[in-house]
Amino acid sequence: MGAVLVIGSANTDLTVRAERLPRPQETVTDGELSSSFGGKGANQALAALRAGAQTRLIARIGRDDFGERLAEHLAGSGLPREGLIRDDTAPAGVALIGVDREGTNQILVAPGSNKRLSPQDLNRFKHLFHGCSVFLSQLETPLETVQSGLRTAREAGLFTVLDPAPSRELPEAVFPLLDLITPNEREAADLTGVDVDSPESAAKAGRLLLQRGCGAALITLGGQGAFFLSPEGEELIPPYSVRTVNTVAAGDAFNGALAAALSEGVPLLDAIRFATAAGALSTTRSGAQDSLPDREEIEGLAHQ
Repeated sequence: MGAVLVIGSANTDLTVRAERLPRPQETVTDGELSSSFGGKGANQALAALRAGAQTRLIARIGRDDFGERLAEHLAGSGLPREGLIRDDTAPAGVALIGVDREGTNQILVAPGSNKRLSPQDLNRFKHLFHGCSVFLSQLETPLETVQSGLRTAREAGLFTVLDPAPSRELPEAVFPLLDLITPNEREAADLTGVDVDSPESAAKAGRLLLQRGCGAALITLGGQGAFFLSPEGEELIPPYSVRTVNTVAAGDAFNGALAAALSEGVPLLDAIRFATAAGALSTTRSGAQDSLPDREEIEGLAHQ
């Protein structure tokens, strides 16, 4: 049993809830504004922490007003201050989020200091890899930094997980560094060229990801559940039935809880079921980090 190490982004989320999302060149009025903390790296680190894992986060955070509040929030939530690198040059990241009455979202991000997280930063904090058993990253920080983290994690013997979000092209050298890749439908389609909208198409995309070198692939399918593929077999993990309010952090809750379960030595399929419950619970609440469930809640739904 070891800790979870997350590298990634940390942001402040400014969210407007409205009846519907705007079309191009359209303004939608009568929205309601709220402010919360987010960023895929911070979200997933806190999701793992709340799911019961010892968790470390390496992130770069500006020293502007947003950054000061963000750094204090992360440390106050239980993440170690070591690894929260303060940036004197760039402002902290900010995400602008629109959410409609169905919970569908659109997100526009100003990454700020997140873009400055570098391989040199990871080398400075290489000691944080020791004592960890799972490495988790996303794609809101520079790709060269993600690759560096994956290589270091592999050298240290950690189980490596990549959430390939937001969607972008990945060099072929990344895939063999992954014990598990966890794209959603759109990300899987962008990575493989397969239009993913069903378990059957997810299976086709997942096989291509395994051919490119991934140890295993887990493609999330929203209301259809999640499709898992490895050299040992394939399985559709059914979803949990919940009333959806907001899907903003569902993927982050899923990946963080997955990493937490894996860090405890839980078998992969059981860890996926645990993570599926966490992701479902997060959609029943507003906000990003405010929506992340704790371990008791996750186990309660997972054991129904």
